[in-house]
Amino acid sequence: MSAILYPVAANAELALSGALGRAAREREAAAVAKEAVVFTTDAVGPAFATREAALDAYRGRVDDERSGPAPAPEDRFCRLAEQIVTEPGRRARIGPVKPTYEDGRRWPSPPPEPPRTAWRLMVSYWRIATAERPIEAPQARRARRAKQALDRETLRAIAHAPLRPVEPQQPLDIGLFEVRPPEAPHIVMPDE
Repeated sequence: MSAILYPVAANAELALSGALGRAAREREAAAVAKEAVVFTTDAVGPAFATREAALDAYRGRVDDERSGPAPAPEDRFCRLAEQIVTEPGRRARIGPVKPTYEDGRRWPSPPPEPPRTAWRLMVSYWRIATAERPIEAPQARRARRAKQALDRETLRAIAHAPLRPVEPQQPLDIGLFEVRPPEAPHIVMPDE
């Protein structure tokens, strides 16, 4: 089985149209870019209302189960993803639902209509580390506690970023009924 050769580029649009080269591993990608690289996945292009319309637009770039052309195994760095579309001024209602425990049912009825979605092309590529990044999301807890006004793009970046700690995790402390013997301070022993 051959490995996927991901494009090496400064952004997702260049990864599709004018990549510096292709590489399967970080070491190879850094050699192509002649500097550090970071593996990332970004959305590119317009949003499509249906999956079929997106498959027609990106024919040959993504797997098409409708017996369309499929990319070669080393060219499978693109995929389609469904994203929720929010209208300006309204927020998407996504999140936990409180159980109701009524009439022998635990969960409430689903909403009458599901949220509107659109299909986007997601491109996985080796991004050059010194290239301009769309938005670097702040740590969510610090941003919330600062009570600063955050714009829409920053909130979206926080929501799509992986969880990051406020500070590095500290070493674990010993408990109330544990002691370190003087002859071996690297060992924690129970005390009674």
